[in-house]
Amino acid sequence: MTSRSILHVDMDAFYASVEEFDNPELRGTPLIVGGTGGRGVVAAASYEVRKYGVRSAMPMREALRLCPHAVCVSPRFSRYQEISSQVFAIFHEFTPLVEGLSLDEAFLDVTHSRGALGSAEQIAHEIKRRIRERTGLTASVGVAPNKLIAKIASDLRKPNGLVVVRPEDVTQTLDPLAVGRLFGIGPKTAAQLQARGIHTLRDLRSCSDAVLQSLFGKYTTIIRARACGIDDRDVIPDADEKQISAEATFDQDLKQPPEMHEQLAELIDRATARLRAQDWLAGRVTLKIRRSDFRTFTRQASIQPPTQETRMIGEHAHRILDAWIRENPRAAVRLLGVGTGDLTRAPQLDLFAADARSVRDKRLDTALDTIRDKFGRDAVARASSLRKD
Repeated sequence: MTSRSILHVDMDAFYASVEEFDNPELRGTPLIVGGTGGRGVVAAASYEVRKYGVRSAMPMREALRLCPHAVCVSPRFSRYQEISSQVFAIFHEFTPLVEGLSLDEAFLDVTHSRGALGSAEQIAHEIKRRIRERTGLTASVGVAPNKLIAKIASDLRKPNGLVVVRPEDVTQTLDPLAVGRLFGIGPKTAAQLQARGIHTLRDLRSCSDAVLQSLFGKYTTIIRARACGIDDRDVIPDADEKQISAEATFDQDLKQPPEMHEQLAELIDRATARLRAQDWLAGRVTLKIRRSDFRTFTRQASIQPPTQETRMIGEHAHRILDAWIRENPRAAVRLLGVGTGDLTRAPQLDLFAADARSVRDKRLDTALDTIRDKFGRDAVARASSLRKD
């Protein structure tokens, strides 16, 4: 049986690298991308600031305690989406089997591309070259017989690395790695393993079932298989699962329905702009709401026919929020998110076949998108997202 060739491509410190590329004066500085309010979190950290222990998803207060002289910039998600689209377009030049994990990370199955495009290693080199040529950024790539090992390999030589793990080298590559490198083992579990003298994947692979079952229970067999480098998961093209979303965590809890709707309007505006930029129509809208007590709710509604219009999607989303508020009177909200799913490609639109209001909405959306593309995200805002005070 022919061995598979799976690539895991991971852009290096993606958000921070985009900021450095657009603003060269930031290069070489300890750079943090993220919210700077009381509940702000680190969205990305440059390699310079990581030396101080700063990591993604860390509270901003903790990050600035570790590195008080760090430079902080606010995220520009529309810009990151723009670069991500360029990167994923490169992936599709080599294979249709692309499984996106985030804006800056994907699995590629190039098994059937090797005959025409060269070895998996040559394909990886060419992907890195095209990314650098077209975006100015670097990526790290792992090449392996399966997804598990490819993901581990991409992280072994960051930044701008390329690690190839051939089938015959799997055990030799995995054995000396720390147990925390394995998917499914977080810091707490790693500490428990180390307390039992299990420090490397070789230790884990050789450990008795009795010891592992005390930690992993019914997942023991899966964990041992992973420690052996066994993974038969396919690369699943993500078009059918795709969702475009936007969310925000607030420095102060939202306590009044009007301010909840104002914030939701801004998130809808962000998400639908990305829909149009990628030519998607959404057939479903999902709301994510987290209360101040950290209890999280999701609600969704179907949209027929599918649309990319801000007004149409907004009407559904605001109705969902109103219903939730009635179910949770006086609840304080710390996070809101809106997602658009059941995506289909947008056809060429016939304005003459549409009703007058739809034509007006499409023209308004197009005008706002054009202004923001030229002058920046904050150049213009919808009245519905502006605070009434």
